[in-house]
Amino acid sequence: MDRIRQVKLSSVVLPLDQPISDAKVLTRRQRPMTEIVFLFAEIATEQEQRGIGFSYSKRAGGPAQYAHAKEIASGLIGEDPSDIGKVYDKLLWAGASVGRSGVATQAIAAIDVALWDLKAKRADLPLAKLLGAHRDSVRAYNTSGGFLHAPIEEVKERASKSLADGIGGIKIKVGQPETRIDLDRVRAVREHLGDDVPLMVDANQQWDRPTALRFGRVLEQFNLVWIEEPLDAYDAVGHAELAAALDTPIATGEMLSSVGEHVRLIEARAADIIQPDAPRIGGITPFLKLATLADHNGLQLAPHFAMEIHLHLAAAYPREPWVEHFEWLNPLFNERLETVDGRMLVPDRPGLGFTTSEQCARWTVDSCEFHG
Repeated sequence: MDRIRQVKLSSVVLPLDQPISDAKVLTRRQRPMTEIVFLFAEIATEQEQRGIGFSYSKRAGGPAQYAHAKEIASGLIGEDPSDIGKVYDKLLWAGASVGRSGVATQAIAAIDVALWDLKAKRADLPLAKLLGAHRDSVRAYNTSGGFLHAPIEEVKERASKSLADGIGGIKIKVGQPETRIDLDRVRAVREHLGDDVPLMVDANQQWDRPTALRFGRVLEQFNLVWIEEPLDAYDAVGHAELAAALDTPIATGEMLSSVGEHVRLIEARAADIIQPDAPRIGGITPFLKLATLADHNGLQLAPHFAMEIHLHLAAAYPREPWVEHFEWLNPLFNERLETVDGRMLVPDRPGLGFTTSEQCARWTVDSCEFHG
């Protein structure tokens, strides 16, 4: 039996090439995003097995995740790394006074992902294979080229490049104060791509119910794969009414920070496509619970961001899913994911299949270690 002998936590700040704006910026609810703060966890065992995992925060919360992880990580020392469920509960109880969602579980997420990476490496299997893969590749769509700070000609150019690089679908941002501008951008991209390329739009929670219904009906003409986050993330009733009224599928869930919050969406029939984010809901352990519930309710799956983790989880989902392609995290890792014929290939490397780069080390702003 192996035991955990060392845990290393690192706070890493990834700068973005340019400030990123979606509808939350144009409605003045948030400032442009200039960086992403990551919490990395590295776990080593007495038998010299190692796993890595990460969580992240955009705009705020990164230092809080790191601080919480530092308070609970010592409880890992001496534990059997295979007992992931037991370890998860132990970490939850260590921080029980701050609850079971948000920063508390997002801090645990980095550790949980590292434990699953370690477990798959010990089995000498890609994580998807350890979980029980249904496929060796997953449909992929690109989001990073469709943000609102980019002029429409740049959006079209980057969409063409994504398709040339083997990515299968394109998502663009909407949700501006003037829906006419959104309509012009969607029409321009659809005409540029043609009728057969999968196209999605994402309003980032910026519409009210009447606007979402009226504009959703206008968008029916573009044969969209889905309309994402048309309403506030916690408006389950509004999303359910919209899903019932429109032919275009409704996708949501990325902003929710626990399985329980997703359960409310599912029970309300508020989405056709559920979009959980493993780091945001607490890691792979809760993600698997949610995936079982989503499949039982006949939902499609399109996990948010972090393709380095979500590719494996999507590959293990029974229904044909989507995975979101973002190249932003590439500098953090030595390896790359491959896209061919519209699909992202599950790597044959054990675990998640990633090692952190020298650049990741240079962007580390703080770290700490715990030893047995």
